[in-house]
Amino acid sequence: MDQSVEQKSAALDAFFNKPLEEVDADIFGAIDSELGRQRHEIELIASENIVSRAVLEAQGSIMTNKYAEGYP
Repeated sequence: MDQSVEQKSAALDAFFNKPLEEVDADIFGAIDSELGRQRHEIELIASENIVSRAVLEAQGSIMTNKYAEGYP
């Protein structure tokens, strides 16, 4: 395998596998702060919902790569 192909493959692997904290520390911090706020403060807006961990995992799953109308 050509070295440049191996390097490109490693770069792509790193791109798709790095955690958010490494990719964008500011966004990670904002999400972490919001999680803390939701856990430790009362929500007085009736339309606001707190979802379970399972729902958060499902919404952040590989299925979000699909169009809302169905598979492309």
